[in-house]
Amino acid sequence: MDTAASEPSRNSNLVNYALRGLSQCWLPEHGRWSHIYHLDGRQSPNESLPRSDVFYTLNVLLGMSRVREIPDGIAVSDIFRRNAIQLTTLPVAKYAYGMALWAAAELNLDVPPPVASALRALLSDEARWDTFRAQDLGMLLTGIVVQAKKGRVEWLPFLGPLYRLLMKRFTSESGLFFDAASGTRRRFASFATQTYLSIACYYYGEYADDPDAVTLATTCVQKLIALQGPQGEWPWFFDAVSGRVLDFYEVYSVHQYGMAPALLECAERHNVHGAQDAMVKGFKWVLGENQLGLSMLVPEIGLSIRSQIRKNELNTKAPRLLRAVKNAYLGRNSGLIDRSGVGLRLECRSYELGWILWSFGRRSDLPELSDNPAFRLQTTG
Repeated sequence: MDTAASEPSRNSNLVNYALRGLSQCWLPEHGRWSHIYHLDGRQSPNESLPRSDVFYTLNVLLGMSRVREIPDGIAVSDIFRRNAIQLTTLPVAKYAYGMALWAAAELNLDVPPPVASALRALLSDEARWDTFRAQDLGMLLTGIVVQAKKGRVEWLPFLGPLYRLLMKRFTSESGLFFDAASGTRRRFASFATQTYLSIACYYYGEYADDPDAVTLATTCVQKLIALQGPQGEWPWFFDAVSGRVLDFYEVYSVHQYGMAPALLECAERHNVHGAQDAMVKGFKWVLGENQLGLSMLVPEIGLSIRSQIRKNELNTKAPRLLRAVKNAYLGRNSGLIDRSGVGLRLECRSYELGWILWSFGRRSDLPELSDNPAFRLQTTG
């Protein structure tokens, strides 16, 4: 998958950077992008986990829908069909079906009949909706809205009921969203929780002409902006009951350059004060304006370092979970720690680059980001 071109590219430097990185993550024997590309120097850096590969590949293809110039060799429709059909044979999360709907609509492709049948069975059994996590609900709702906007109305009967579930069971007085409809895990919500449900509310509100849905999303965005770290860090873990940060770490590159920009693009459409400034500040974290004073890019191969993390938590989540629980029930806020205790997670995941394509594939108004010298192809004379 060679991304080089003989003529000037119509893509920004940033988009071509992500495309170069994706060429490193491609698994030709499987026809998909990998679960993890390890950056620790091992001989075979790509690690495949089929259920994750497939979802990540659909996420990448969503991003491809906004790329002006797709490299030769990326057969988007074939890759989509090959991977979408595997949703019915692998133990994928429910949100993977939402991503399939979203990507298919944006790419103007049909959802394969077995996938549509499996999804219809899932959505027709409302007793199963109680098991939805925020990412499941957010991606399914967004996927259905985008399908409807393309005139594919078979999913419309589920649209209103899914939004009502979100409104009744996932909203909090703090302005943040819960991670689940019920249970002890509910209040412990991630940045991804906020991103996927806010995007879904924006999309639903715009499609259904429902200002209350837009207000839910905007309230969450304003809360996130208020909680953003001093160098643009998007915190990872929140208490949705109190609206406090429970833990900043890990600080993920994909949030900084991909997922937050995707959400804040929606906020900009609704003139949310400070949305673009927060997005730019967060993006610059990746370029080196962070605790470690270190660029998170790996320019020679077009990839990025996944996150900054507490050094003693690289291989275990237990301390992080315990700390979050204690902070929640003791009413404590969490902040950044001394930089001496911060390390790097040396890996990159293909979906992270897919979010770059989605968030910046069509943007030309921020050249200080999209055409930053850090993203230029490095050549040697």
